[in-house]
Amino acid sequence: MTVVIDDGGRAKAGFKSARGDCVARAIAIVTGRPYREVYDRLAEGNATQRASKRTGRRSRTASEGINVKRKWCQDYLRELGLVWVPIMGIGTGCTVHLARVELPNGRLIASVSKHWTAVIDGVIFDVYDPSRGGTRCVYGYYRFEGVPSR
Repeated sequence: MTVVIDDGGRAKAGFKSARGDCVARAIAIVTGRPYREVYDRLAEGNATQRASKRTGRRSRTASEGINVKRKWCQDYLRELGLVWVPIMGIGTGCTVHLARVELPNGRLIASVSKHWTAVIDGVIFDVYDPSRGGTRCVYGYYRFEGVPSR
C-alpha cells in the first residue's frame, strides 16, 4: 500500500512528538476535524471515565492511549459518523490484511494490533508504515459516513 506520512495536524496544533495518539490522529485524518478538537475531546473522555479494576483513574491527556471500548468513546465515534465494521471474530483467524486489495474504498480507520491507522481509498495516512508489507491483520475498521470537515 502507498503510505502518506501525515500526523493529522498534531504539529500544527503545537504538539511536539507523536506518541500514543494514533486514535486522535486517525480520527482527525479521516473526518477532517482539527487535531486539537479531537485530542481535547478524547482527553476529556479519558479524564472523566469511571475508574475500573484494570484502568484506574486517568489524567486529562490522550497521549497515553485511549480505551476505545469505553461507552463514552463509542458514543463519540458514532457522533462523528463512524460506523464499526467487524472483520475478525473469535476463532476465525486473520481474514483481512492491511493491504489495498483487501480493504474497501472510502475513508476508514483500520484497527490493527495496538494501533489505529487512517486509510483513504487504499492509501495509508500515518506517521509510519504500519502495514508490515501487507501482512498485518485488520481486526475491523470504522467507515466514515459523514462529510469531511477539511
